[in-house]
Amino acid sequence: MIRLLFAATLLLVAVPTTAQDKLPPAPYAYRQLDDPQQEDSAKALMDTLRCLQCQGQAISDSDAPIAGDMRNQVRLRIAQGESPEAIRAWLVERYGSYVSYKPHIGLQTWPLFVAPAAFVALAALVLRKRFGKGDSA
Repeated sequence: MIRLLFAATLLLVAVPTTAQDKLPPAPYAYRQLDDPQQEDSAKALMDTLRCLQCQGQAISDSDAPIAGDMRNQVRLRIAQGESPEAIRAWLVERYGSYVSYKPHIGLQTWPLFVAPAAFVALAALVLRKRFGKGDSA
């Protein structure tokens, strides 16, 4: 019974490691659009979108499968005439605001913009109290 339980546990652990991306890359993952203006627009947008797997690279620079899928979606939607901002909004809706290097100020992101100013003001207040006039020895 213990061997059966061990084998089942081993199988449950081993299955996710074999789950590789067996699908071929999306058509526009590594191929550019025929229209140079559309490709420039797609490239500019891809440079401002973060790869969800790599987390430090733009999707234009990443070789991760999800980045290839995102490049494909961007190019397909640009080719269909969709605006870059509409595509960005769709990707943010789908993956969250983390996908964009240019987040919009909203209910979830306002602390990111306010916190640095609050920390600088707090530091200035502490330094003023610490080194302000009247503290001469």
